[in-house]
This record gives sequence, structure tokens and C-alpha cells, in this order.
Amino acid sequence: MNQATGAPRVTTRPTVARGTGSQADPVSRLGQWNSAVTSYYVLTGATAILVVLGLVMVLSSSSVESLAADKSPYAEFAKQAQFALIGLPLLWIASGLPVRFYKSVAWPALVGAVFLQALVFTPFGFAANGNRNWLAIGPVIVQPSEVAKVALALWLGVVLARKRPLLHQWKHSIIPVIPAAGLLIGLVLAGKDLGTALVLIMLVGGAMFIAGVPLGIFGVGGALVGAGVTYLTTTNNTRITRIESWLGNSCDITKECYQTLHGTWGLATGGWWGLGLGESREKWSYLPEAHNDFIFAIIGEELGLVGTLLVLVLFALLALAMSRVIRRHPDPFVKVTTAAIAFWVIGQALINIGVVIGLVPVIGVPLPLVSAGGSALIMTMVAFGIVISFARTEPGAAEALAARPGVVRRSLAVIGRSRPGTGSGARPGAVRPGAPRR
Repeated sequence: MNQATGAPRVTTRPTVARGTGSQADPVSRLGQWNSAVTSYYVLTGATAILVVLGLVMVLSSSSVESLAADKSPYAEFAKQAQFALIGLPLLWIASGLPVRFYKSVAWPALVGAVFLQALVFTPFGFAANGNRNWLAIGPVIVQPSEVAKVALALWLGVVLARKRPLLHQWKHSIIPVIPAAGLLIGLVLAGKDLGTALVLIMLVGGAMFIAGVPLGIFGVGGALVGAGVTYLTTTNNTRITRIESWLGNSCDITKECYQTLHGTWGLATGGWWGLGLGESREKWSYLPEAHNDFIFAIIGEELGLVGTLLVLVLFALLALAMSRVIRRHPDPFVKVTTAAIAFWVIGQALINIGVVIGLVPVIGVPLPLVSAGGSALIMTMVAFGIVISFARTEPGAAEALAARPGVVRRSLAVIGRSRPGTGSGARPGAVRPGAPRR
């Protein structure tokens, strides 16, 4: 009791910071995940790890084939490293551009993508692995369908965001999205690249779903896409053979089932921890496209189940980070464009992994950021640079990033604190209390 007033005495206890001891507070951990910069750091970190992992696995899976072709064992790795070095500054530039820039270039980008895709049917174009989907401009070889993915994602973001209040009407949901996207997808199909066309269809579907297009359109569209894929499959002997070998109880292990069988053997041989980096047996000219479409099998063989789960976790983190951008960002353009890129990258990764483990018939699509391929790697890095730019403009993200010192400043601060005589606020040359003077 307070003797002067008779009121009960209120005692205060010192506040203890929660989550700083050995028992971290789950609420504080959840708060860290819900930080304004979580999307930015998860996207940056997962993308970087996948690119580095891809470089390592391209080196491991291609070295034997390169030696067999009288090349340097580092030939494919050197090319992939060059593509990564081209994509890295492009990613950095794309991550720093404002949202209004991407809105302004959406229409020119789509027109340019259609023009490039049409060039494959001119003398500049050529076929590879049965698909006419490549351009040779001097010494530079480009796959224009990879450029089309980025351009179409930006264009869909602009158009669907502008027409969002009218999307409940079917005519506004269909026009101009379906004709323009259909033209681009039709050009890809004319080059007999069904795998890339399916990825573009997933990209368009993801953008339209997040934009709020009526679900009835997806029912009609799904039926039309199914009928089209069925027609394109039944009119191509190679595709029919792949479907029959996938669904049938028996197939020729020296022909149709050869690649899938050896991919499965590679995964099974790896076990829990793998044979060890560089120790794959399937890469010794047994597994076709080991450094490209079937690189996931080599990851499983050399790094085991742990390595394959790491790849799945990294793609899951990318999906979660992009879903955060979609949920948190107030700009409809950002939401739709991010959804298009998410359905493209994650959908393509699932198709590639499904092919390797036998859940999907063989479709020639690479594993994003991991498989060998210049155009695919560079344009996927550009796409993630765009999404990282969107993550920087999430509510509160710009302020939080501006308040954090850069890597160089943090490094200089650490070096400064580690210099003798400069720690704990001591001045350089100061004499510690009790130290003998000379």
C-alpha cells in the first residue's frame, strides 16, 4: 500500500524480449515470414540456388558426352555459365525497373514476340529435334518462344487489369486475350512444339484465373484445348507412340521406353543420399538428354532423394513467394503478370519432373533454371527479375529495403568492428583502463 494515499502499489517488471533466447517465440517466427521483404528475399535466394545447382549438374551430366565428342569436358558447362552471366545482369536490371516501365513495354513486347516467332518459318529459322522453333542470327541461336512467354505475361497483365471490371462478361473475357494468345500459340504449334504450346496455355489460364474470368470459360476452354491436343497427338506418329508406351503394359525398352526407363533407373539407383556428385552411371551415354530434359534423373542418381527434394522445396518456395506477391500487391497488373509467370515456371517444372518419374508421357520441356539451354535460362531469369521488381514494391517493402544497409556497407561495418582497438566503441589508439603505459 502507498502510505501517502492508501492506494495499492503497482510494481512493474522488466520486459523480457521474446524469441531471443533458446526458446524462440513461434509468433515472432510467423511475423518474420510475414515481413514485407519476405517475398523479395525468398525469390532472390531460391532463384540463385537453382541457377548454381543447374550449373553444377550441367557440368556433371554433360562431361562424359563432351569427351566422347572430342570436346572439352567443360564445353557444355562453359556455354551454360556464359548464359548465366548474361542473365544475371539482365535479372538485376529487371529487378530495379519500376512497374510503370513494364506496363509501357507490354504491347511492343508482344508485337516483337509475334514477329520473332514468325521468323522461324523464314531462312533464319531451323529445326532441332523435330521442332522448328529456333532462329540463327549470325552466330547467335535464339528460341523465340522463350521470349514469347515473358512478353505474353506482361501483355496479359496490362489487358486483363484494364478490363477487370468487365471480365464478368464473356465477350470482354475472350477479346482480345484469346485471339492474340491464340495467334502466338498457333505459331508455336506450327513449328510442331507441342510442349511449349502447353506451357503457354497454362500461362494464359493462370493469368485469366487470377484476373477473375468466369469459371464457365475455363470449362469451354478446357474442352477445346483437350480436343486440340487429342487431334495433334493422333495425327503425329511419334506422339501416338509416346502415349501408347506410357499407357500400355508393355513397350520396346530399346525404343519408346528407353529414355523413360533409364531415367527411372537413375532415380532408383540414387537411393537416399545418391552415388555422389559426378558418380552417375546413366550419363555414360545411356540416358539421352541427360543435361537437358532429363537432368532431374541425374540429380536423383548423384544426390539421391535428398537432392530431388531440395529441388522440389526450392520450386515450392518460389511458388509461395509469388503467391505472396499476388495476395499482397495492390496493383492488378502485378497480380496478373505474376500469376502468369508462376503458372509458366511452376507448371513447366511439374511437367518436366512428371516426365522423368513416369507420371506424364515424354514432353520436351526443360527444368526451369536447371536444365541446359541459353534462351530458356536467360528469359526465365528475366522473368524472375520482373517478379522481384514487383516484390520490391509490395506494401512496406521499399521502406524496409531502404532502411537496410547494402552488402558492401554491411561488410565494411563488420571489418571495422573486427579491427583491433575499434570494438566496443573504443577509439583507435586509446589505452584500456589498467593497461600499462609505455
